[in-house]
Amino acid sequence: MTKLFDSHAHLTDSRFDGDINQILENMKAAGVDRCICVGADIESSLSSLEFANKHEGIWAACGVHPHSAGEFNDEQLTGLKTMLVKKKAVALGEIGLDYYYDFSDRKSQRRAFETQIDLAARMDIPTILHVREAHGDTISILKNQKKLPPMVVHCFAGSKESMEIYVSMGAYISFTGSVTFKNAEKLRAVAANVPKDRLMIETDCPYLAPVPKRGRRNEPAYVEHVARLLADVRGVSYEELAYSTYENANRFFRLT
Repeated sequence: MTKLFDSHAHLTDSRFDGDINQILENMKAAGVDRCICVGADIESSLSSLEFANKHEGIWAACGVHPHSAGEFNDEQLTGLKTMLVKKKAVALGEIGLDYYYDFSDRKSQRRAFETQIDLAARMDIPTILHVREAHGDTISILKNQKKLPPMVVHCFAGSKESMEIYVSMGAYISFTGSVTFKNAEKLRAVAANVPKDRLMIETDCPYLAPVPKRGRRNEPAYVEHVARLLADVRGVSYEELAYSTYENANRFFRLT
């Protein structure tokens, strides 16, 4: 069976309560061999790490999302440091800027992002970036860093120009089910131009279920639909797209 890697999922979300074992069975049945369970604050980062410790083929990312940036403090930073040295913690994230919702004020978002990106650079740990309507400030902050960690821009929704800037900084670009949506022609054009060795796929489940599952609760098994769409857009076979994104994710997260 063709192997797939869901590089970004929120498997400890309450929407999976009651049937998570079935979700994991679906995942394996669909050939999704590996998955990163991602935290968005200290509590969900801890639960993601605990979940990863219990399940083969699952690893954790720990970080404070821009939505929670207003609460970010030195105590939380210390907590992240403690989590990130654990064996199953393979990335810091998701972190970044979200100017669409602005659930935290932008000054707090930038401060939390700068502090965490600096931590990731000092620890030399792969880092998952969340960027929504904030590519200008994100790129500016990254350019001002003395050293950058390995990075992936998850759920990419920017322009071809911003994609090329991130790639020039060494970043990977990851796409969710949003690239399958009817109104996503421009995003598909960007996806067609991402270098083969910088492309990853994800679900961001339980959010953003791809066509033809749109409207449902998303799950790792559905990453196959993202892979098939990208293969078509890029003019390659599904098997080739699956293989290259699987290898890219393994390389990025430093898994053998």
